[in-house]
Amino acid sequence: METADVDAHNDDYDYDVLVVGSANADLTVRVERRPDAGETVLGTDLVESAGGKGANQAAAAARLGGRIALLARVGGDAYGELLLNAQRAAGTDVTHVITDPGARTGTAMIIVGDDGDNSIVVSLGANAALSPQDIAAAHKVIAGAAVVSLQLEIPMETVEATAAAAREAGTRVVLNPSPAPESLAPALLAAADPLVVNEHEARRISGAADGGPADWARALRALGARSVVVTLGGDGAYVLDADGEAAVPGVRVTAVDTTGAGDAFTGALATRLARGESLATAARYAVRVGAAAVTRPGAQPSYPTPDELPGA
Repeated sequence: METADVDAHNDDYDYDVLVVGSANADLTVRVERRPDAGETVLGTDLVESAGGKGANQAAAAARLGGRIALLARVGGDAYGELLLNAQRAAGTDVTHVITDPGARTGTAMIIVGDDGDNSIVVSLGANAALSPQDIAAAHKVIAGAAVVSLQLEIPMETVEATAAAAREAGTRVVLNPSPAPESLAPALLAAADPLVVNEHEARRISGAADGGPADWARALRALGARSVVVTLGGDGAYVLDADGEAAVPGVRVTAVDTTGAGDAFTGALATRLARGESLATAARYAVRVGAAAVTRPGAQPSYPTPDELPGA
């Protein structure tokens, strides 16, 4: 029998951000260099930690002081408990996380090179069972959130059902289309406010291989996104909405591990948008959060509190 966690129940369903997405156990090994095809290299001891794009965004937002809830699925195994405990520690409401005793919790195999960059393979596990029926059952939660944050490590039909429910309820949708598909359904693009993409995702989804962040952002808005944020790693971000467009400068830090930095950015962005900030102002804050995250190893363990942010 599936169960929903009853920790920190909030009868008013009053959240800054509801994150609907994946929860994975991250299994990380650091290497001097990532292997080529067919090659074996030696790495450090395996490190197990909480991850998954949805859970990462929820943890990042909660650490920044937001009222955050996570809607996800985990298995009835040790990894599921690891993920729930990590969310509780961050301050996330896990009332709406569904535990399926017969499923395995999603896992991500991560190889981190000496330069801090990573390669990741995800096994969806229980994430694959998060369904439109789960979304329909959570309609009050969606309606009670200022922002719903979405990614693509859960079934696309569930993402689309969530976006539709949010738009019907008047809840703002932040969409991070990762892993990046070739294209997005017009209704899903139309719900994105903003669509948050890195350079690779921007090129792939926009179809604009040439050009730069401004070109990609304009192409994505022309495809139907209400607003766009292109994240640029250490170079900051580029934002485009009805009020105009702007380059947001980066914050220079020494990168130790980039795993989950994009999720830290998106969680911070969603939290500031929920508080009514403009897209450009929210992105400036999110750049600082993403910069702080890359200075520590791991995903969720690297996420800062407000007093740990670099830059002015």
